[in-house]
Amino acid sequence: MMTRGMTNIVKTTTRLICGVIFIFGIYLVSHGHLTPGGGFAGGTVMAGAFILLVLAFGDDVKHLRKTEEGSSTLENLAILLFLLMGVAGMLFGANVFFKNFLEAGTMGELFSAGVIPFLNILIGIEVAAALFTVFLAFVIFKEEEK
Repeated sequence: MMTRGMTNIVKTTTRLICGVIFIFGIYLVSHGHLTPGGGFAGGTVMAGAFILLVLAFGDDVKHLRKTEEGSSTLENLAILLFLLMGVAGMLFGANVFFKNFLEAGTMGELFSAGVIPFLNILIGIEVAAALFTVFLAFVIFKEEEK
């Protein structure tokens, strides 16, 4: 059985900084087409926020079970939507897989890159879910050894 978490100091600190870490991950994903970052970097930061919660609180975090079904399902859904965006480029564009079929806005603005921000969001969700699934798998295997 997993432990009940760490000390109250660690739990309180985690409560304070976990939201900030997650929001920073969202910022990296949403501004990835304008600044360094993007889906992969933002996804790793978001997964780090979830992993920090599990490390600090143990199995008290949202009734953590010994399965990774939820994060694995989210990962698969993000991959499917990513591929559907590529197919949509073929259907709405010039028969090119991942064709940018949305209008480009003004350069330097948040909505200036057509479908690229949406692809960054899907990559961020997929990477966060995949890394969290790997972390849960390590936790589950570690618990089965005992």
